Amino acid sequence: MHISRSKFEGITTRLIERSIAPCKQCIKDAGVELKEINDVVLVGGMTRMPKVVEEVKRFFQKEPFRGVNPDEAVALGAATLGGVLRGNVGGLILVDVTPLSLGTSVVGDIFVPIIPKNTAIPCKRSHTFTTVEDGQTAIKFEVFQGEREMASDNQMMGQFDLVGIPPAPRGVPQVEVTFDIDANGICHVTAKDKATCRKQGIVVAASGGLSKEQIEQMLRDAAQHAKADRVKRELVEARNNAETQLTTAERQLGEWKYVSDAEKENVKTHVAELRKAMENPNVAKDDLVAATDKLQKAVMECGRTEYQQAAAANSGCK
Repeated sequence: MHISRSKFEGITTRLIERSIAPCKQCIKDAGVELKEINDVVLVGGMTRMPKVVEEVKRFFQKEPFRGVNPDEAVALGAATLGGVLRGNVGGLILVDVTPLSLGTSVVGDIFVPIIPKNTAIPCKRSHTFTTVEDGQTAIKFEVFQGEREMASDNQMMGQFDLVGIPPAPRGVPQVEVTFDIDANGICHVTAKDKATCRKQGIVVAASGGLSKEQIEQMLRDAAQHAKADRVKRELVEARNNAETQLTTAERQLGEWKYVSDAEKENVKTHVAELRKAMENPNVAKDDLVAATDKLQKAVMECGRTEYQQAAAANSGCK
């Protein structure tokens, strides 16, 4: 069967165009710009197609590097890796990366990445968390892998509890969570209470036992649901922020000494309005943010009054 070049290129145009999306994602993940890329290496027999070379030149704005045989590149790389692992090849450093982000969940099912996707291993990252309830003495940590905004949409790898945290008001305890991945891809996850140095942890495989196909499917799912996930996360974050502002306002209402009753009533009114908004399961994020901002503004005005009046009352102290 004979086929003309123009017809063949017409048939494969959509496939060639699809190959640019991973290039864009790779550049984004690497945190670089096109002008910072020195060489573009073509790998695989299909890259011999003039149309592929043309598209690469158009996107990267440079001629692709032709010093590597595209039919042999993968085999040479695999052979080199084998030589390094057996100790027969020296002077080379081969870097592996995490295929998906690793992290934990917080209130509202929000996924907090600790080690981002494509981070070179071995690596170590830490993040500090706190309690969400007064007198809370234990925290459950769940370890997830994936790129979705909500933790439950990602792959759960394990969980553990950190107990024995001294009772304190919410937000006071400081718990440091560390993800430490060694050269073998083993991830050690630990949580340590900074006050008592009490520690607990778990060991998981950084790959999560997922196949290449499963990882690729998770990445496709994340891209497909990115917009909806972002909207869902923003609403949860708005609710969490609203709850924090309510707790702050109610605590300060009992502490203010110089704020007038009228100002306190204004704060209480905004507290009631915000609580009403939060009780609505269908509340829009913008409405929740607006109610939260009004309460925060009222609290700040009372705080300013409290500070100024306290300063005036104690102006004669030494």
